[in-house]
Parts: sequence; structure tokens; C-alpha cells
Amino acid sequence: MGRIIAIANQKGGVGKTTSTINLSACLAELGNKVLIIDLDPQGNTTSGIGLEKDELENTVYELLLDECTVKKSISNTQIDGLKIIPSNVNLSGAEIELLGIHEKEYLLKNAIDYIKDDFDFIIIDCPPALNMLTVNAMTTANSIIVPIQCEYYALEGLSQLIHTIDLVQQRLNPNVIIEGVVFTMYDARTNLSMQVVENVKENLNTTIYKTIIPRNIKLAEAPSHGLPINLYDSRSAGAESYRLLAKEVMNRKDL
Repeated sequence: MGRIIAIANQKGGVGKTTSTINLSACLAELGNKVLIIDLDPQGNTTSGIGLEKDELENTVYELLLDECTVKKSISNTQIDGLKIIPSNVNLSGAEIELLGIHEKEYLLKNAIDYIKDDFDFIIIDCPPALNMLTVNAMTTANSIIVPIQCEYYALEGLSQLIHTIDLVQQRLNPNVIIEGVVFTMYDARTNLSMQVVENVKENLNTTIYKTIIPRNIKLAEAPSHGLPINLYDSRSAGAESYRLLAKEVMNRKDL
């Protein structure tokens, strides 16, 4: 059975989408069958992987509202071994539309149960909010990777995220765990980046991935071309970092 990993942090701009796209693409490059689920109404993962998000007939929105099957919601990408359940702005209305639905916290899990054995990894990109979409991701996932930006307010809101994960463990999905923290946008030229890493290590009782994702211009450019970093600039520091992270994730035999 494959692993289902949610990439979550309610703080925006920490590298969730960048990590979802590039970790998934590097896992596929290593021979895995990978499915991305874009649960962010902005649809940046969908466009960043090369799909025209506003021209899609079936997305995660239709899937959650039971307007299409899970197999019909899956789109191919230009990367071998990588598929996606895409998203667009329609998903922004899902919060209200799901209000009256029975067991709405399990809608995604119930859909994904049909196809989870078809993939080695399912990577879920969560929205920058602790809302019903994020709760659906956490009830579906085996584990959660938390990207943390190397900046002054890195720890702000993290306790709230951990509290939400604790609640999900107690009430909805006792098996979900925090798989680890990934540092993103690391700038080796600044003392601040190093201080943030040390601060998190001292204050957070969880696994921290050895791989640190650097602040890298090629990583910033790649989404506008609809390509993951390993296809946009295979030899860049960003590509090498995400390859290392993919190997670390694969080697977590305890999950």
C-alpha cells in the first residue's frame, strides 16, 4: 500500500506548493507512481505542473461533491509516473457547500480509498488555512510534512497547526502523524536562516529532514513554465535539494 502525505502549514508563502510539485516530480523520477491532490482553491499546484486549471472539466471540487468518480478526476501530467487530481477557483465555494453533508471530514478519504493502492505515493497540497479542506487532507493522510520558511516568524502559528493535528488524531484519524519538518527558502548568507533552524530544533519535538531547500531563483521561475524543477533546470541547487528530500522520504521505513 502506498503512503499518503499531506503538505500542510496554515501560513502562506512557506513553500507548500513548491514542495508538493517538486517532491512529487522527484519521487516519480526515482521510479515511483505518484498522485498529487491539489486541495488549494488557488490551483497553483495544478498550473505549476503544466495544466490549464480553468479549462478542466473534473477537479477535486467535483470529486468532493460526488459529481464525478475519483478515476475521472485524475489528469495526466507531462511527467512519467505522475498524475494529479487538479483544482481551480471553484473549490473556494466548497466550504459552504459541504456544510450539510454527513461525515464531511471523510469525503476525500472515502474517494481516495478506491485508488490508493494504485500509487506508491499520494501527495496532498493543503490550502493556507486550517479549514475543512485541510481536515479532509489530514483524515486521508498517513503523515504530514510541514514546510517552514527560514524567516523570523517561522514558529508563529505552528503551535496552532500542531493543536489541529492533535485534534484530528483524537477525533478523526488516530493513525496520522507528523512525518517531519522541511526547512525552505534557506539563505546561507544570512545568520537569520541559521538561527531559525536552531530555534525550531530546540522548540519542536519532531523529526527534521536533513535536506534543507535553498532560496533559489530557478525554483521561483519553474512554475511560470508549468514545469517541476527537475525538468526546468535539472542541475540547479533546487533540483538537487528536492532529489535529496525525495530519497529521504523514501527511506523513512518507520512509516
